[in-house]
Amino acid sequence: MNDLAPVIAADKAHVWHHMMQHKPFETSDPRIIVEGKGAHVWDAAGRRFLDAVSGGVWTVNVGYGRTSIADAVRDQLVRMNYFAQAAGSIPAALFAERITAKMPGLSRVYYGTSGSEANEKVFKMVRQISARHHGGGKSKILYRERDYHGTTLGTLAACGQPERAAQYGPFPDGFVEVPHCLEYRAQWDDPDYGRRAADAIEEVILREGPETVGLLCLEPVTAGGGVIVPPAGYWDRVQEICRRYDILLHIDEVVCGLGRTGEWFGYQHFGIQPDFVTMAKGVASGYAAIALTVTTEAVFERFKDEADPLAHFRDISTFGGCTAGPAAALENMRIIEEENLLENTRAMGARLMANLRALQSRHAVIGDVRGLGLFQGVELVADRATRHPAEERLVARVVAECAAEGVIIGMTNRSLPGMNNTLCLSPPLIVTEEDIDTITAAIDTALSRVFGGAGA
Repeated sequence: MNDLAPVIAADKAHVWHHMMQHKPFETSDPRIIVEGKGAHVWDAAGRRFLDAVSGGVWTVNVGYGRTSIADAVRDQLVRMNYFAQAAGSIPAALFAERITAKMPGLSRVYYGTSGSEANEKVFKMVRQISARHHGGGKSKILYRERDYHGTTLGTLAACGQPERAAQYGPFPDGFVEVPHCLEYRAQWDDPDYGRRAADAIEEVILREGPETVGLLCLEPVTAGGGVIVPPAGYWDRVQEICRRYDILLHIDEVVCGLGRTGEWFGYQHFGIQPDFVTMAKGVASGYAAIALTVTTEAVFERFKDEADPLAHFRDISTFGGCTAGPAAALENMRIIEEENLLENTRAMGARLMANLRALQSRHAVIGDVRGLGLFQGVELVADRATRHPAEERLVARVVAECAAEGVIIGMTNRSLPGMNNTLCLSPPLIVTEEDIDTITAAIDTALSRVFGGAGA
């Protein structure tokens, strides 16, 4: 590689990195990733890493170096790069048709550029439905403890991770939290925990008044809050509750969407029918910015009334009109289908889970292993009997030791006070058996170094 010293200097002098404390960069250099191929990336020092977090934030589903996606984007931009979404475009129309074909019961796509934006659109739609159809009632939005929906003030008002929202209030009114559904951290001693956790949502609805609640917003699998798969019985009961009280159900698929869990969408594991589905990260695997708010025809019809000049959804996403996103998304979907990546995700996810459970049998620090497909979490504890969480600084050391072994993994961090103790794994959907074994071997080595060896 060429000498990148000028690039590093420019980065340190001018770039404000996401989610980073910059004080250490006064005496050290930030990580700069300069190349990617398949499931691997290279940094400015020429070091090669197996990327077990798909770009750091669960995004690069089909892997790096996909020339066919880059070519599709280039060709589309030369032909027609942008026009505001008040008009249509060829790739936007075609991708909307393709994606809704994977989502029975949903039919309308609103384009944006980030997951935060997509979720914000839902909140605005619900508030507008409240104003026009419920006289201002049914405007409250319920969200779940430990879930995360974005960085805007509206989505932070619906943030179940206190450290993410800290210092950014005051937030908009009308957002109400419901309890989490992590059985490993059960709030109730109930053999039917999934149903009990769902019943807790109904208790909040009855406390607030069903006539005031318009939306329930949930991740299908909680991501940054600890990779939490809802237990059996949970989703059936959630759907039943929403229908009973005429509450719209919003599934935030920003992380899980486009194959991460082994189905096109996480909610499709559970047999539910949402009113809204939002997605972003894996839709184009990071090759272009794109986000979607997808909804039903019934919701869409509520915004059609020529007699009322304020009836339509009066919102715009400037770069939702850029054609690069849907052009990349169309090719991304073709790759997932033709390379059978959903099947690979299920197979490699099963191998990853088996390997992690084997590690659990050897390392007492592993309290719980959970996940779906290539989206898995390893919760570390100081004591298995009490389930007292491992210290965040020690979990961070495990991540650093994995990097020293050439594997990039993630963790919950600066999100949940005292509970940032879960390692997060979400490798690209193209990973091989060898890759999976490399990931878990690095974790094995890292746990031994940080916690002083293995042993149940």
